[in-house]
Amino acid sequence: MNQTIEQQVLAAYNRYDFSSFTGRDVESALGKDNLDETDYAALLSPAAEGYLEPMAYRARALTRMHFGNAVQLMTPLYIANYCVNHCVYCGYNCKNNIKRAKLSFEEIEAEYRTIAQTGLKEILILTGESRAQSDLAYIGRACELAQNYFSTIGIEIYPVDAEEYAYLHSKGADFVSVYQETYNTQRYDEVHLSGPKKDFSYRFNAQERALLGGMRGVGFGALLGLSDFRRDAFAAGLHAKLIQARYPHAEISFSVPRLRPFKNQGESSPLDVHETQLLQVMLAYRLLLPFAGMTISSRERAGFRDNVAGIAATKLSASVKTSVGGHDQEEKGDAQFEIADGRSLRQVEAELTRRGMQPVYTDYIRV
Repeated sequence: MNQTIEQQVLAAYNRYDFSSFTGRDVESALGKDNLDETDYAALLSPAAEGYLEPMAYRARALTRMHFGNAVQLMTPLYIANYCVNHCVYCGYNCKNNIKRAKLSFEEIEAEYRTIAQTGLKEILILTGESRAQSDLAYIGRACELAQNYFSTIGIEIYPVDAEEYAYLHSKGADFVSVYQETYNTQRYDEVHLSGPKKDFSYRFNAQERALLGGMRGVGFGALLGLSDFRRDAFAAGLHAKLIQARYPHAEISFSVPRLRPFKNQGESSPLDVHETQLLQVMLAYRLLLPFAGMTISSRERAGFRDNVAGIAATKLSASVKTSVGGHDQEEKGDAQFEIADGRSLRQVEAELTRRGMQPVYTDYIRV
């Protein structure tokens, strides 16, 4: 009996003892053009931490082969921060006492206008996960307005059904990002205390529903630090590879978020994921899927982002606000989390140029 993609990923989650891999296993993986599941696991193992330089050399060559020296620039816009989920790691969780807000369509368009004046042609529209406060009609209208200013419109919202993704696609959205947070089902249940997000399977299958709804591309990732980062990164990579195999026309991308502080955060003990380990995950993603896009967000410090651009990362955010609004007007609602790189678009662009990279404001033309 054929297994679903979800069944395949969950079956593989605990398949490997990462501490059992040796340097020889890593060298063998680095010698292959196409990685199998075991090779990929080897590149995420502790043994591979001693091979970051050759991994980076190989990753850079693959990135240049598929993307040249171009680095796409974009910015996110949070249009609402109402949420019905109780996720212990997120500042938007429904139990957190923060200032909630939702932009009007006039305010959304003002934000778009200000962002577009910078030259940016890619926007990522985000909301908290509340159908009541941010229904499909509201998000659809936000996408519709964005077409007047941007050529690439991504959305990061609550997961929806395939026909609902088709509706949002008809309004202009062409890329969907959904992060599973952790692929450890027990840990997933522990950190999602209530709300629709508690349904692991529905979230897991969101990317496939988005593609069935006509979206051009989908993004994958785990929130590194919630559980064993090696297993979560392994599962996210396998998930993306299986979707790519089933939908070869789809544009696949990765994001590599780590846990960040947020307003009113209580005591927590996240599993530390250091920069060298974050780099290892990014390099492994690149070697697994050489043609996948990869975003490194403003969660990370400027120096790290600059260093990985062109080696593994193909997209950087800039002039970021994780609050509601804030580009054209004062921030209307509290932020989801603290960012580490608060540089302006021009500062990010200048540093990329200094390093010999080509900052790109648009790589897609609507016809």
